[in-house]
Amino acid sequence: MIMNRRRFLLHLGALSAGATCSQLGSFAVQAATTPGDYKALVCVFLFGGNDGNNTIVPIDSTGYQNYSTLRGGPPTTTGGGGIALPQASLVPLVEQNGTARFGLHPDLAALKPIWDQGRLAALFNVGTLMQPLTKADYASATTLKPVSLFSHSDQQAQWQSARSTGPSASGWGGRIADQLASLNMNAGLAAPAMISTTGPHLFVAGNTASALAIPDSGMFGLRGFDNSAASMARRRALDNLLLVDRGSSTLVDAAQDVIDSAIANSAALNPILTTSSLTPTSISAFAGLNTDIASQLLAVSKLIERRADLNLRRQVFFVSFGSFDHHQNQLEKQSVLLAQLGPALKAFHDSLTTMGAINDVTTFTLSDFARALQPNTNGGTDHAWGNHHLIMGGAVKGKAFYGTFPTLALNGPDDATNLGRWIPTTAVDQYAATLATWFGVSPSGLATVLPNLASFPTSNLQFMNA
Repeated sequence: MIMNRRRFLLHLGALSAGATCSQLGSFAVQAATTPGDYKALVCVFLFGGNDGNNTIVPIDSTGYQNYSTLRGGPPTTTGGGGIALPQASLVPLVEQNGTARFGLHPDLAALKPIWDQGRLAALFNVGTLMQPLTKADYASATTLKPVSLFSHSDQQAQWQSARSTGPSASGWGGRIADQLASLNMNAGLAAPAMISTTGPHLFVAGNTASALAIPDSGMFGLRGFDNSAASMARRRALDNLLLVDRGSSTLVDAAQDVIDSAIANSAALNPILTTSSLTPTSISAFAGLNTDIASQLLAVSKLIERRADLNLRRQVFFVSFGSFDHHQNQLEKQSVLLAQLGPALKAFHDSLTTMGAINDVTTFTLSDFARALQPNTNGGTDHAWGNHHLIMGGAVKGKAFYGTFPTLALNGPDDATNLGRWIPTTAVDQYAATLATWFGVSPSGLATVLPNLASFPTSNLQFMNA
């Protein structure tokens, strides 16, 4: 990423130094007036490339048979077969019109009640694009295509930045935060508007806004400080050290800003993140879930529950989970991961509902890419392109599918190769623009957040209520 030294240090500090602090003893969270217009975006990135072909599956007789044949059929008791999920195991997703054309992976069954309540939707065949593409376009040497297709690192970066021409110094979550920074100007605390639970990620790097990386458990702050005279003297000494050579160079100022920011952020957030009280509704919703993804979403839930104390009107969160890079034994490996993801998302939904924030928070999935429809000889799948994603929240026009489901045919009209690698029919730019519009980004601001958006026929996919 192209970034000057000061920006690098600021991003590194917000995303690293703050996260390595442990306990700050005597600094309490300041109460504030409840914001009247709060919204949050929660990005759940499935690293490694989740297999959308087994996440959402046709369940009508013809559609399922086609899917099953091309995936080698379900596994047999004798060890044969392919990686198709048994038809009877799929969780039917009944749409608003009463039809049930598709089923959900059985290990995501915890999400079915959310679908039935109209708070969950799916977006078909979305991916990185520079312009709309047909198969003939893809085959053309002169047609613009995203660089480094099927590469994990490149496609992760393009999904997070919505820029497919090369490296980017910012992500679309960060650029959204840039656009709406004025809404948080009256926050009474130092807590940032963007937070990652898994370290530094491009998605939450803005051109001006920075994110804070937090631990999903444990202490978050300075150690060794309390209300004793000796402790307070040490704290005054630290404060004085942070003023040494201030103004002498950009590098010194940036380093001191990093530490100041880390201390202030931990003072605000540590009491929230480390609470074990049963009073916060977010804790009880996650009872019995001891997975990494559940811990991350619990940390996010705690912060959202205390949104009135933090006095922020807009927040962007990044959580991640994986790896979904299953080149062998995919059925078993994906099942293990989705069995953790489904209950964690359900717990997050329930906690938001109980605290009265379900209409104000939209959770959505991203991933590197999909997996090829045709399995390899090791019971796994290879890297693909267009994928299916889930959007959850009270503002979602749920119980519905958006986008266009691909034709499941090897070397068919949607296959970029001959393995079932779907050419996306919806761009990540459009996905992002729909979420950004709900979040409050103006039409003119969308051009800054998503500079390639004008290349596509629509900027709003209509899966969000106003």
